[in-house]
Amino acid sequence: MRVVAIEEHWTTPGIDRALRAGGHDESVVLNDRGDIPERLLDIGEQRIRVMDDAGVDVQILSLAPPGTQGLPAAEAAALSRDANDRAAEAVARYPDRLRAMTTLPTSDPDAAVAELARTADATGHVGIMSYGRSGDRPLDDPAHDELLGAAAALGRPVFLHPQIPSDTTRDASYRGFDATVELALATFGWGWHLEAGTAALRLILRGTFDRHPDLQLVLGHWGEMLLFALDRADSLSNVAGHLDRRVADYFRTNIHIATSGMLAPRLLRHALEYTTADRILFSGDYPFHRGTADELTALLETLPDQDDRERIAHANAETLYGL
Repeated sequence: MRVVAIEEHWTTPGIDRALRAGGHDESVVLNDRGDIPERLLDIGEQRIRVMDDAGVDVQILSLAPPGTQGLPAAEAAALSRDANDRAAEAVARYPDRLRAMTTLPTSDPDAAVAELARTADATGHVGIMSYGRSGDRPLDDPAHDELLGAAAALGRPVFLHPQIPSDTTRDASYRGFDATVELALATFGWGWHLEAGTAALRLILRGTFDRHPDLQLVLGHWGEMLLFALDRADSLSNVAGHLDRRVADYFRTNIHIATSGMLAPRLLRHALEYTTADRILFSGDYPFHRGTADELTALLETLPDQDDRERIAHANAETLYGL
């Protein structure tokens, strides 16, 4: 079966150096495990070989967290431009195997809109990799509305990736352990997912999808816990009278769910209690996760319907990203 993996990470030497030199995001040290740094920098032959071994036909490259969003505006703009050009070059070298999500310097909303416009016709750019906050400014802030409108107009889905919570939130909820446990609790162990789920919920409550009904959002890790708390989150509809629809309705029209390397069949069964197979996308989350073809097969065999298997393995991604 054809397989399209939509959230497959990479970075550039310049972005890696800038994040480490500036101390802009402590979570960058999570990349320093085994051969992950080497694999993040490779968008060439080694990556293609890994794809072959895993049975993946197409990867959509997406910049590894924390991206450029926490960097000073001018630096973020230059590094985002470089990353997007490198991604386009990689797609041109492997046109049957790679596509890319655009990296945007959202610390400067005007520069982000300009970079999205510049890459509108760039080779292989099919989506946007974003995070829920740039500094203290959330993605739903009115300053970003032009960007979100442009994404909708261009048909560029926005992947809303987790990021480390603010220092204030970390002080309130994640401190009190040794440094390693604190960072893990604030990131992959818990905090990342609350941050991303909350960012998505804020976009709904801000009326973003009412103003931009064609905007499509992708949440990794099976919906960043928001999907499984949807009955509770939908109660916000009772006080959000400014919305055109109930909160849960937007999950049927504007929000997609990605697996992000979490391939346990029970998660798929659980997700189908809240959404439909045409809203679920396969994501390997490479190189942080390195799934096998057998794991994906076991996940898909949870579904009795062959068409649903095809949807999750490749067809949903092909439709959403226009592959």
